[in-house]
Amino acid sequence: MPLPPLSIPDLQAGSLYLSQVPLANPLLADQRLMAFLEALTENPPAPDVLLSLLEQTRAPLSFTEEEIARRYHNKPLLLTDEQEDSFERVISAWRHMAAAYSMCMRLHKPPPDDPHYSTLAALVLHRRLYYTGLIIVEHFRARREVPAGIWQELHGHYETAEQLGVTFYPVQDSLENDLQATHCTAAYVTLLLIDVASPYSNSVRDLSLIHRWAIMWAPLVALHPVNDEYEVPPYLVELRKDLPLHPTGATEKIGSDARLLDTSRLGLQLSHMLSQLHQRLTPSQLGLGEETPGHVIKILERLSRPWTQSTSPRRFRRFASEGTARVVVGFEAIHFFVGGEEFIQQDSAKAYSRGEFDELFTFRDRVMPGQQLNIRKHVDFSADEWTVINHSANGFRLSRSHAGGRIAHGQLLSVCPHDGEHFLLGQATWLMQEYSGGVVLGIALLPGLPQAVAIRRATGQPGHADRFVRAFLLPPVAAIGQESSIVIPTGLYKASGLLEIVVGDKSWKARMLHVRQAGVDFDRISYETL
Repeated sequence: MPLPPLSIPDLQAGSLYLSQVPLANPLLADQRLMAFLEALTENPPAPDVLLSLLEQTRAPLSFTEEEIARRYHNKPLLLTDEQEDSFERVISAWRHMAAAYSMCMRLHKPPPDDPHYSTLAALVLHRRLYYTGLIIVEHFRARREVPAGIWQELHGHYETAEQLGVTFYPVQDSLENDLQATHCTAAYVTLLLIDVASPYSNSVRDLSLIHRWAIMWAPLVALHPVNDEYEVPPYLVELRKDLPLHPTGATEKIGSDARLLDTSRLGLQLSHMLSQLHQRLTPSQLGLGEETPGHVIKILERLSRPWTQSTSPRRFRRFASEGTARVVVGFEAIHFFVGGEEFIQQDSAKAYSRGEFDELFTFRDRVMPGQQLNIRKHVDFSADEWTVINHSANGFRLSRSHAGGRIAHGQLLSVCPHDGEHFLLGQATWLMQEYSGGVVLGIALLPGLPQAVAIRRATGQPGHADRFVRAFLLPPVAAIGQESSIVIPTGLYKASGLLEIVVGDKSWKARMLHVRQAGVDFDRISYETL
């Protein structure tokens, strides 16, 4: 039901309206807040009242949109219609805020010698950088390609701050840091740092950490025009181009809009943090969040090269390719394509569900006396076709322009290469939906040729046997120093726990050792045979 038109004539009316927004209902709160912003922009109050009300709107809007964003974070692509609607709501909210702050600058016409104009300009330009940046970050978190023109829009806000001389003018931002002021350059650099951190290869959890650290350390990065005092930098940002920080072309003519990032102080900070963590200080003691030291060290080491603008050499060379690869997701489908046959639950009667017993009882005349009970289910698995962009010895970059199976970042999948016959195991390590609706997928292969097996926990207690589940054995690969391992569904791993492994008519027991690789639906663990 559409809300009646709002009228916000003064600060008191606006503050009263905001105090009544139902934050316990995020969708209704979003509707009320969008109506509020539309009322402010269609019939704006006095400039100082408008700015004050926008500042009051920031906290409830941030809370509301974060709650709505949970509906599509960490969800497989492509999003469902409901998830897509939530994504559009969040992006619309950030666009409304950026537009409303822009109106503050247009309405406020101070005299040339007004000493308060720099304060206003710095605040408004910081907010425009902030909310334009949130549009970019939310596309990263939803694994969506950023819209055309958004980087140029961000550059434009920063360039305006440069022209007005307010790039380092202190600005308070309670949403980021209650104790320390920020400035326009820091807000701008934050987005450049997040972009070079390969956001589509990070989980939402890790991306949130990277965002937090980028905000915290962006003041350590300096921006300079490219002139004769500096050598041609390996990376630069150009304010007139719709590009983030990018490598400098060998034949590229550097214009007056080019800026280089001096990340030397940031590099020292990263080294210091890693040194402190290796000395047994916890991440929380260093202000890095409530995370495990190992996880934080892993992310910081991964960030050290892009955040210091060092070239990151590839372990394996990539080759441009043409062809079609077949991709399968889901344990059941992968097991079928890797093993070449359907999975059969071969076990004693005690391991069957009530529904399966009902099926056996109903069709008992078809069961041969003395034959082992087997429950067979009709399988109808299919493999999606993807276009190969490039490949290396340990992975693929694929694209798909048509609808197919949904894929989540970090998920186990199986790929049959364009030039091969066997299905290999891999993990979705880079995932992005293009603006046109297609999907680009990066796959990191698991080492070795997989073998489909059945496993279950070996309890050793009569009458307490678990049902078998699908798993995959991976042989040792001496060339890259990989030991033999087994891929199992999440939730099954237990340190030093015992597994019963069945391949064909053979079975043996193994002890689980260490988790070598983890995904959203699998663990790859080392083991020893008993």
